Amino acid sequence: MTVLNWEKGRTEPPVSAVPAIFQLLGYDPFPEPRTLPDRLLAKRRKMGWSIEEIARLILVDPGTWANWERGRVVLYHRHRVLIAKMLGLSFEALDREMTARWNRLHGCEP
Repeated sequence: MTVLNWEKGRTEPPVSAVPAIFQLLGYDPFPEPRTLPDRLLAKRRKMGWSIEEIARLILVDPGTWANWERGRVVLYHRHRVLIAKMLGLSFEALDREMTARWNRLHGCEP
């Protein structure tokens, strides 16, 4: 019944079980992440970390991580460096994206 409920979209497996599910399937069934929030969620899911666990690992508040997964701007340089390294992204590209997003949200000229 548990698996059936997952398949029907009624419930989701606990994030701690996701790595084992990926291993059993032999692939990640989720769409390829394209945005930073999607990449953050995909990384957390792949590792089987709850928001609280990843927040504790990188020394931020769980609400901060959750906001990043919802598309909020990563404000601090040290967090941008950490995220870029964790996701294998260019820091410069991530920094430009976050700066542009901040400017758009606040009506600033780029």
